[in-house]
Amino acid sequence: MVTLEKFSAIVSSCKNSSIGKHLPNGLCIHFDALSKLHPLLQKYEHQARNLVANADHATIVEFATDRPQISYLYYPDFDRDPHPSLHQSIIVDLTTEQVSVKQYHNSHNPPILHRKETFVSQDYPLYQTFAQLTQAEVDLGLLDNACHISTLQEWTRLLLQQGISLVGHHVACPVDSPTLGKQTILIERHKAAIKRSELSRPVKIALSANLFEEGTTFFDYGCGYGTDVKQISKQGYASSGWDPYYQPDAAIEPADIVNLGYIINIIEGTEERREALLKAWELTRQVLIVAAQVLVDDRRRGLMAYGDGRVTNPDTFQQYYEQEELKLYIDQVIGVDSIPVGLGIYFVFRDEIQAESFRASRLFSSSSPPKVPAENKTWSQYRELLTPLLNFYVQRGRLPVKEELSSEAAIKDEFRSYQRAFKFIIQATSREKWEAIAEQRRQDLLVYLALGKYSGRPTIRKLAPEIKADIKALFGSYKKACSLADQMLVNVRDMNKIAHLCTTSKIGKQLNNAIAVHISALEKLPPLLRLYEGCASRNFYRLENANIIKLYYNKPKVTYLVYPEFDTQAHPTLQATMEVDLNNLSITYHDISDETNPLILHQKDALVAPDYPSYQKFVRLTKKEQSSGLLENKDAIRRLHGWLRCLREHEVKIEGHKLSTGAK
Repeated sequence: MVTLEKFSAIVSSCKNSSIGKHLPNGLCIHFDALSKLHPLLQKYEHQARNLVANADHATIVEFATDRPQISYLYYPDFDRDPHPSLHQSIIVDLTTEQVSVKQYHNSHNPPILHRKETFVSQDYPLYQTFAQLTQAEVDLGLLDNACHISTLQEWTRLLLQQGISLVGHHVACPVDSPTLGKQTILIERHKAAIKRSELSRPVKIALSANLFEEGTTFFDYGCGYGTDVKQISKQGYASSGWDPYYQPDAAIEPADIVNLGYIINIIEGTEERREALLKAWELTRQVLIVAAQVLVDDRRRGLMAYGDGRVTNPDTFQQYYEQEELKLYIDQVIGVDSIPVGLGIYFVFRDEIQAESFRASRLFSSSSPPKVPAENKTWSQYRELLTPLLNFYVQRGRLPVKEELSSEAAIKDEFRSYQRAFKFIIQATSREKWEAIAEQRRQDLLVYLALGKYSGRPTIRKLAPEIKADIKALFGSYKKACSLADQMLVNVRDMNKIAHLCTTSKIGKQLNNAIAVHISALEKLPPLLRLYEGCASRNFYRLENANIIKLYYNKPKVTYLVYPEFDTQAHPTLQATMEVDLNNLSITYHDISDETNPLILHQKDALVAPDYPSYQKFVRLTKKEQSSGLLENKDAIRRLHGWLRCLREHEVKIEGHKLSTGAK
């Protein structure tokens, strides 16, 4: 077992090592140089090697500094290839002593190595050869953007673009070559089309965002096999599409919603790429959906492309973007502020007021009306008449203004005014609950206005009439609301305030230096914590399918976690995470769906609010597990294997969300 104290010493030794390549979260060293490491690191590595059958065949050993983990990386062509490809990685978790293996030898786009001399000692036979190659590549600027050359395809593309080739460990730069700059690379764009049986992620998001209304028309510009066109048509909307390869004879026609999904990635010419985006915008009456694969830093595999289809055909060109880079490109070409709705997915609204309404709607909390006592006979006489007014107040936290409610005339005929009608509703329910609804709506608007500061807060003229009415009723004036929102922005930078709110929150699970909440409970957090999370999600919204959000208060960081079986499994396993560093908005993605011993969740009731549908079921299970002593050693049950061992030792089993004894 690696104790915290011992691991701290290991991390210190890694960071102080004079040999090996230093990474943000680790130290990498050639296997032959292990004997030159600090004795503590040598002993630590031997502990891992004892758990692996063929560790002696590894080329590179990576010491992780963010967790007790050692990886054995196999680069069979390390000496021969100037930039060898990774064939296999063996990852040893020294906390659980679990070993996982990942193969790359069949990958079309494996990770590759640069600066090989940094991995070896200076007495390595090829040290000078490696160092001379690196210096030549540095002089040519080939290594300037390390994050964009970490895989074979990215590196090959850069060499082609620069007209450079490698002969052994020497750089060959053709001079006055008649073929230089005239090479024609066959780009088979149509191979990027993905066969699917359901909606693509961008169109699915548009549908769930209620952008489709009765009579909405849809056009897919670059529709590939046409799955989105067929699926949207099945939903009852007029739908059509065009594709230069699969549907070249189809009509190109305007529509309310136009989809440009993962098209600009595969157009190799910059001018043609720009023209495609402008043409799609020209066809758009209301909303343009733009999606492209974006680069995210995967903790285990380096820089990876995140999109609707993550595997790129080797015969297909791909222009990858970083999230902010993609937004900047869209905004510059079209001249409109695009709205991020997912990693690599943006909505561009034709109407600015509609755009602001959409932004605000994503921050609106859900509320339910106070219950009317069953014995209240008077209320039953007016229920049908007053229910629209009741629902309106639940949604907006205020009374309607003129012509906002279709039943206005009937209500005023009976009660003379909305105020008198609402007074009757209050008498039948609870004033405090209605005040809480208004306050929640006020907080929603403050978070919306505060986040709006980052992209250019709209003038009041660009707000929808209903939002103007909200602000007037709940704040008195737009100026006052903006002033309060600005103060929130000042406070969100104060980590002491964030820490206090996290540690005193009645919602969420308390962790070391962080609080974790289910996404359904986010709106119930204090507005400053909602703003804190919004500072992370404003650039990409949230990781798809993420249902747990972790807010750190010892550092400005937010992590999104994916537990697909949160509702159905008593102790669901973690599938993926995405960390957002709020200092620079950098993203680190971690796909752990292939782990044999994944992290699991306990005490799910602490993550959700009491009104969550399964809350009571979660509470009963947690109480039963606590009384049975299952949760006493938290470190031992963090991962699946430890938890299963604990169940066996206590001779219990879990079926559904029920604990029973007598397991063998």
